Amino acid sequence: MTASIPPLRRRARSVSAEVAAHLEGLITSGELRAGDRLPPERELAAGLSVSRSSLRQAMFELESKQLIERRQGRGSTVTENPRRAGDLAGGLADLDIELGHATELRDLVEPRIAELAALRAVESNLLSLDDVLARSSDSLSPAESLRLDIEFHTLLARAAQNPLLVTLCTMTTDWTRRTRALSHRTRHARALSIDGHHRIYAAVAAHNGPGAAAAMEQHLRDVREVSRPRR
Repeated sequence: MTASIPPLRRRARSVSAEVAAHLEGLITSGELRAGDRLPPERELAAGLSVSRSSLRQAMFELESKQLIERRQGRGSTVTENPRRAGDLAGGLADLDIELGHATELRDLVEPRIAELAALRAVESNLLSLDDVLARSSDSLSPAESLRLDIEFHTLLARAAQNPLLVTLCTMTTDWTRRTRALSHRTRHARALSIDGHHRIYAAVAAHNGPGAAAAMEQHLRDVREVSRPRR
């Protein structure tokens, strides 16, 4: 069954980057799932009101990021996790991981992800991150705020252009979900988290690797502080 693609929100940027960011966001949020088949390119271009050449450039970028697989005569399909990443996830999934260990892993991995994202992010990555920030607000419900938080960190990992880092980010998200939920329980906590995301994004957009790593380290410290159990 061919997936349904929602309309594209146009901005004054490269059209192919906008299309790539739009589709990558749908994949990251789970609206497009592994195995979903995209509409034929002619139909997809018409549905998004873009030229076929712009769409082809976007599809080439998504293929290079290993987010879709394109086959002659079969169209484009959203991919599964790369094999090596899948093996890593499967190998660790059965371990009895304590929350403290997962948090420590996050402290080690996420600053490096932010640094690599700053060095490797392309325009579509920045558009996707900017879109999440535009939808983030301290007035959202804790559940919606947490969902966008996870989407931001996942997109940041994708911007680092390393599928294994995406897998690590996904696993640490699963292991720390209850603690992360605490960082969205109050309006102040949500505002603090969003402010951290803005500082990370600013460094990534400026291609400032050390600045992005430092912003992530500060963000994780802030999140831990507001996630401490109430007494």
